[in-house]
Amino acid sequence: MTGSTIKDTPEEWEIRGTQTPFRGKKTSVRTDDVVMPDGSVVTRDYQVHPGSVAVLALDGEGRVLVVRQYRHPVREKLWEIPAGLLDVPGENPLHAAQRELYEEAHVKAEDWRVLTDVYTTPGGCDEAVRIFLARNLSEVEGDRFEVEDEEADMELARVPVADLVRGVLAGELHNNCLVVGVLSLVAAEQGDGLDALRPAQAPWPARPFEV
Repeated sequence: MTGSTIKDTPEEWEIRGTQTPFRGKKTSVRTDDVVMPDGSVVTRDYQVHPGSVAVLALDGEGRVLVVRQYRHPVREKLWEIPAGLLDVPGENPLHAAQRELYEEAHVKAEDWRVLTDVYTTPGGCDEAVRIFLARNLSEVEGDRFEVEDEEADMELARVPVADLVRGVLAGELHNNCLVVGVLSLVAAEQGDGLDALRPAQAPWPARPFEV
């Protein structure tokens, strides 16, 4: 699979000072004094995040496994693909994705590829998400993972890719990992094919900061 000639590149700007006015269980808020190209210093507040993974699980009938759960900040129940935080910054993203697929859908996969990598809201948060494609699905034997809180009434479905694409373009589906994952899947299928995607252990250049 050939890469684009247009690519993002790491760049570190000078930071004159930093504070952490809020530190939560998984994320925090950081305030940096950043030197601009003209030499001026400005203050930037942003959420520091451990990083996330998401899984677009595609079954043999061309359907995507999706879950629906309540998201309080937007006051909606959203259809999503299985996803979750890295337990610790630097955790192997493939292991985290396999865990999330098991916990949210009680499913395992034999074929794993990297579908795409994204920053969710780079203007205000350093969260980096690796979205995997998982194929050759099968049910996990044994008891299901015990869910709680918002996941207690989570719905599970398998939806044809074409239906999800229509929902995305109609403005009916809003979860960023679902939207990016589904459209990336279609682009890959129409391009070099799914087998040309990056291997599951491909380097992850995004560098989530320590929380």
